[in-house]
Amino acid sequence: MPRTASKAPGDAHANRWKALVFIALAQLMVVLDATIVNIALPSAQQDLGISDGNRQWVVTAYALAFGGLLLFGGRVADLWGRKRAFVIGLIGFAAASALGGAATNGATMFGARALQGVFGALLAPAALSLLAVMFTDAKERAKAFGIYGAIAGGGGAVGFILGGVLTEYLDWRWTFFVNIPFAIVAAAGAYFVVREPEGGRNRSPLDIPGVVLSTLGLVSLVYGFTRAESDGWSDTTTISLFVASVALLLAFVLTEAKVKAPLLPLRVVTDRNRGGVYLSLGIAVIAMFGSFLFLTYYLQVVKGYSPIKSGFAFLPMVAGMMVGSTQIGTRLMTRVPARFLMGPGFLVAAAGMFLLTQLETGSSYASTVLPALVLLGLGMGTTFNPAMSLATLGIEPRDAGVASAMVNTSQQVGGAIGTALLNTIATSATTAYVKDHITGATTKPQQQLVQLQGAVHGYTNAIWFAVGMLVLAALIVVTLVNAGHASSESVEDEVAVPVIAH
Repeated sequence: MPRTASKAPGDAHANRWKALVFIALAQLMVVLDATIVNIALPSAQQDLGISDGNRQWVVTAYALAFGGLLLFGGRVADLWGRKRAFVIGLIGFAAASALGGAATNGATMFGARALQGVFGALLAPAALSLLAVMFTDAKERAKAFGIYGAIAGGGGAVGFILGGVLTEYLDWRWTFFVNIPFAIVAAAGAYFVVREPEGGRNRSPLDIPGVVLSTLGLVSLVYGFTRAESDGWSDTTTISLFVASVALLLAFVLTEAKVKAPLLPLRVVTDRNRGGVYLSLGIAVIAMFGSFLFLTYYLQVVKGYSPIKSGFAFLPMVAGMMVGSTQIGTRLMTRVPARFLMGPGFLVAAAGMFLLTQLETGSSYASTVLPALVLLGLGMGTTFNPAMSLATLGIEPRDAGVASAMVNTSQQVGGAIGTALLNTIATSATTAYVKDHITGATTKPQQQLVQLQGAVHGYTNAIWFAVGMLVLAALIVVTLVNAGHASSESVEDEVAVPVIAH
């Protein structure tokens, strides 16, 4: 496709750098929300009376709604117009954040997080598409997306710190309310500055059956893991949910093979390289998301860290991720095949996760947690660039948007499943440990110690499972991904592809 194919006329082109400010602000809000809530979760759980078995829904509800509806959100943006979808997404996200901040019980909180995910799924693809139609020059596009990507990486660090500050000095509710000014400024700026070129809409009919089947199938899958924690893996309802999930997702695949304008064209995922990337990333994120939840609770509940200290404690991982992405992945992806970056990257992350299996109630942050976080960040950061490049390798222009969105979908759905699955494993192991050891604890301090030891025992049991997931991700990459390394020129082309046709 020629570089000037989607050249924006007058106003859109002239205002592109102003528009980038507001689009980047919206991206910062979404990234902040992903980490800021984790830091506030222990305080919110206590205030709202959310059980240990249900606490993961604060994370899962958002991730599942976002991941399940991301492809649909992209299609809606193509149909409505990207500017309109972007502004509506921002307003809806702000309203959902206000609802979450004002929540008085767990159910309201879960609903607010799901609504945030719904509007986030509309907002994210619209933002990327707007950048695509406004930045058509190759060098400018690279610079614009570099800024956008830096905000995505740096925003995670800001989220950990801001979450700690707001929770400690104000209240956990402000981790939700803080989204409102971000959204209002970004929406107002986009309304007045963004000028979307005419004629860029895709008016194909919406694949409503695909949306319904995929969403219901994923909800059944995650809820099945949650039920397994409270009622056991052999419970009739648990088994029924898993069976329903398989049936619904199979029906989704059959539907996508037949409809004229599918939500997810199967040709996108059947390519071995793209399929290998989606599958390995999804499995790796299963390991990462659940472990973040446990580490947050370990630092605050077991070690007694304040929310702000917990936020700073995560910074080495963010630093490692940025180094892995910008210094290792970017420099080597044009020199070695992608599988020789992604495979070792997953194994380095697995080594970091292995260190976390050694956690005890008296473990030192400096000797155990710190090196684990650095390795996790370096490993996952190294995999990011080659994964993004392979996600669009050899894709047809009409499928470029959905191929790019599938990377986010695999991460969000993997996160939802990971949080539910690992929380189930941890809670079950904790319950068994406490039951076996509580009889020997005759005083209240001894009983409290057993409870803390049981919690850490549950965390490490689940983290062992996460180690296996990262090793499996490495094996999948080495087995399925066979693309050679790209030349510098082709890498530039590949990076540009996902933002040309959404």
